[in-house]
Amino acid sequence: MSKTPTSADVARRAGVSKWTVIRAFTPGAQIAPDTRERVLEAAAALSYQPNLLARSLATKRTNLIGILVDDFANPYKLPTLERLTGALQSNGMLGVLININRDYDHVAAIANARQRQLDAIVLFGTAFHDDTITSADIPIYVLARDSTISSIPSVTCNAERAMEEICAHLEKRGYRRPGFMAGPRTVSTALGRRRRFADFWKKRGLPLAAELDAARYDRHTAAAALRAYLEDTPPTERADVLMCENDILALGALDVARNEFGLAVPDDLAIIGYDDIDFSGMAGFNLTTYRQPYEQMVDTLVDMLMGRRPSQTVRLPGRLVARATG
Repeated sequence: MSKTPTSADVARRAGVSKWTVIRAFTPGAQIAPDTRERVLEAAAALSYQPNLLARSLATKRTNLIGILVDDFANPYKLPTLERLTGALQSNGMLGVLININRDYDHVAAIANARQRQLDAIVLFGTAFHDDTITSADIPIYVLARDSTISSIPSVTCNAERAMEEICAHLEKRGYRRPGFMAGPRTVSTALGRRRRFADFWKKRGLPLAAELDAARYDRHTAAAALRAYLEDTPPTERADVLMCENDILALGALDVARNEFGLAVPDDLAIIGYDDIDFSGMAGFNLTTYRQPYEQMVDTLVDMLMGRRPSQTVRLPGRLVARATG
């Protein structure tokens, strides 16, 4: 059997030291361009690939980033994960996707991350307990939600600006009996959408006409919540607009309103989403929603992971997408 080529073999062929070979394969390392090219040519001739495990022992970095997710049913997750994992790979890192569920919680995930020497953890749409996070000796970031712990930076859409734009749009359209459907309550991360939505209308002397809760971010739970509300509430007392915490809740509510109760949307009940997932723009839904700048959010987070910008909370502006439902 042929021997697997080593960095020493490449060094001999290129006429450089073994440490020069290591620098040639280390992003950002100081090395003359012609020397790097000579090393890479020698490596290609020998079919050499650097041993990443050995390198991590020397550099104390594995270039592995843990991504913790606990709501895979949310369609918004997939394009954001695609962008995030692609951006990590383009920068010489690799995302390790960890499924947080009732059998594998944050405590187990963070302990496992330390054992595997992950360089950092990204909490993507997950809730966690303060003591678990603040005691962890690994950098942690929150993506697409607000962190309620000052030491944990988050990269998110500016919820205050988003709700101001959405509510101003609804006020201009003449709605005066606002309702809100929220997803599951969490600790240590927050969306802030319900509070800011309610604050806008409260300042105008209009308390929320309905506050609905969905235990999960899925269309079935949203459908059940709106179904119960419409069955229990006389038409004259119902909200005239329902703001949903995300698009998948809005689509579940839209289905029930139109197809089970025969409501005209938006004349009888306007329905607004948040995220602008791909389904929202389909002709059958045509959902008014708010687009999160997930591409820019991901790129900002990766810049932090790469040390190209300070690790601090960043809130980026999104965009209202006005369609047929409100």
